[in-house]
Amino acid sequence: MVAFILAAVAGALFASSNLFSKSPKPNKENLMVAHDKIIVMIMGVDEREGDVGRSDTLMVATLDPKKKKAALLSIPRDTRVKIKGNGFDKINAAYAYGGYKLTQDTVENLLGVEMEHYIIINIKSFKKIIDAIGGVDINVEKRMYYEDIWDDDGGLLIDLQPGMQHMDGDTAITYVRYRDEEGDIGRIARQQKFMKAVMDKITSPAIIPRIPAIIKEVMSSIKTDLSLRQLIEFATTLKEAQRSGLQTEMLPGKPLYIDGISYWIPDLSKLRTTIANTLDVPINNNMRNTLERDTDEYENSIPDNAKEIDMDEAKRLNKKENEEEQEKAKRKTKKTSTDKNLLKDPYEKETPKPSAPKQSSSSKAPAPSPGVPSAGKTAY
Repeated sequence: MVAFILAAVAGALFASSNLFSKSPKPNKENLMVAHDKIIVMIMGVDEREGDVGRSDTLMVATLDPKKKKAALLSIPRDTRVKIKGNGFDKINAAYAYGGYKLTQDTVENLLGVEMEHYIIINIKSFKKIIDAIGGVDINVEKRMYYEDIWDDDGGLLIDLQPGMQHMDGDTAITYVRYRDEEGDIGRIARQQKFMKAVMDKITSPAIIPRIPAIIKEVMSSIKTDLSLRQLIEFATTLKEAQRSGLQTEMLPGKPLYIDGISYWIPDLSKLRTTIANTLDVPINNNMRNTLERDTDEYENSIPDNAKEIDMDEAKRLNKKENEEEQEKAKRKTKKTSTDKNLLKDPYEKETPKPSAPKQSSSSKAPAPSPGVPSAGKTAY
């Protein structure tokens, strides 16, 4: 998502439209198509060595160049969907099963609209791009801490204090990945907040000297079917839309527990009606029949033992899951790590050490060596 926004600073290089000049092609069956708008699927992928990874962040961007408007729809990674050849599962598993093509097919069947282009950015590229723009300023809303040496290549440590702070790439990725008792809902809100901060940064005059490095970093860091010219035009339109207010939404739905696993259950009727309104596409009888068929199939796929919960209960269960994961990570960390910082509890207050009794002037006790740390536990 960051990648194509960054290219907006060079939008003046291209006067004629290339992205929005669509060549005729066969439309996919039963899918809505926006003839005067463009739709792009954006994936933030968590790829690891020896593992194809999963789509950690999933958004759908819709741009209207005539009205100079843009909308970003965030899809929670816990969204329960039908994945071709794999039954019903969380949507982030589609990338592991079949890469971006299967993810694109899954998103299209969920939203009922054709994804015309895609942009993929992995965690390492995200860090490089944020560093290329000189970092961003974010007001961290609360204390955020999480550690797991088994996560990612080399471990994951999230350690953020509340308040306004400047973030480089390494710090920024921990902010957008942090998951608390609000689950995906809270994380999506932070991701959208972060994207607005990025857009503020790249439209500032201070970014001009960084343009060459930014363009180079963007093009070497992302995977997309958009050309450089299309990418810049897309980013320029998005930047212009920011002036009239970038519309950000989350997939409508509700939390549900199935066999002890949390899912986000989409409201298909509300979702596709919203999509049709955004695209200015009238809902015809064929679309209504498709929606009715898909809704019946989805509802029939939910087992009888599924537990519907309200948002307060979902937060409580998410908090419990997070605490269990944290304790599990701590046990692994303390058992295997040699890093003293990882062995310390960040929330434990330092216990004041009793004052040492004063020694008489005649005492022969040796002075402590300056190379040896004092004993005792220090708060982290």
